[in-house]
Amino acid sequence: MKTLIAILGLTAMLSAADGGALFQKCAACHGAKGEKAALGKSEVIAGWSSAKTFDALKGYKAGTRNTKGMGALMKGQTATLSDGDMKALADYVAGLK
Repeated sequence: MKTLIAILGLTAMLSAADGGALFQKCAACHGAKGEKAALGKSEVIAGWSSAKTFDALKGYKAGTRNTKGMGALMKGQTATLSDGDMKALADYVAGLK
């Protein structure tokens, strides 16, 4: 039983999304620490709460968010992200200072 629990725990850890790795795609526009206004248009995202970032990502993916004309671009960027990916990414952004 202990072995099964250990295997399940390891499997969960391996399948969990890595927010830092996911953010590498974002860093080109938002900066390595989320300190840039992407394309000179967006808000600086460093320090956004996890909930705010997750909601923004969900909105962009659904096509219901178009802040400062970035909707189409961000819809493409978020198209392949799962809810787990977006949560990991949002948690990572919340830790940026």
